[in-house]
Amino acid sequence: MIQRTLLTGLLAGLAAGIVLTILYLGRIQPLLVLAEMYEGGADLAEHASFVRAVETFLFNLLAGAGYGLLLSALFTLRARDVGVVQGLLWGLAGFAALTLAPAFGLPPEVPGNFAAPLQDRQIWYVMTVASAVAGLALLVFAPPPALKILGVAVLALPHLIGAPQPEGLGGSPPPELAAQFVAASIGAMAVFWAVLGATAGWLYDRLGGPAADEAAVA
Repeated sequence: MIQRTLLTGLLAGLAAGIVLTILYLGRIQPLLVLAEMYEGGADLAEHASFVRAVETFLFNLLAGAGYGLLLSALFTLRARDVGVVQGLLWGLAGFAALTLAPAFGLPPEVPGNFAAPLQDRQIWYVMTVASAVAGLALLVFAPPPALKILGVAVLALPHLIGAPQPEGLGGSPPPELAAQFVAASIGAMAVFWAVLGATAGWLYDRLGGPAADEAAVA
């Protein structure tokens, strides 16, 4: 069981991290470079882009491995039959909790845009992710209707409180660039989580699935 969990998480994370890096280099980094040209000049942007690409690649691999291990552990704890479709659904749930829910209040920030204090944003992000995880768990796994209603309330709570906002709107990049950056960032994370979940589900099934655990116990 442990070997399958580790292999599933690490291999799926590697695949998803590579895909995310390709999307980053093809779509997100050019937008970052353009935004930094508005903020600090072309020379600074071009110099920073290579270093950022390497750091992002390494971070994506580590993040993919971490989230992949978490997914494969959840497969072992919660799921009986896991395949590509089931894994994809788990991946999309991860996207909803860690990316989509926080983006409703704090969309990805392009460099040079006005933003609320970092600590306030971090606190709200953590609260929103925790609420999304708890709310989705209640909606999916809790049979009583009252708990499902509670799940909806938990999901909505951070947004009713409201995300921290900057004192003013604007910044050095044009609004069109900021909008493209938000769409590209959220879209890339959707693909990342879809690849991670589907690949993890496929690997978990191919490497034995729950039947292997029953055989090992027997």
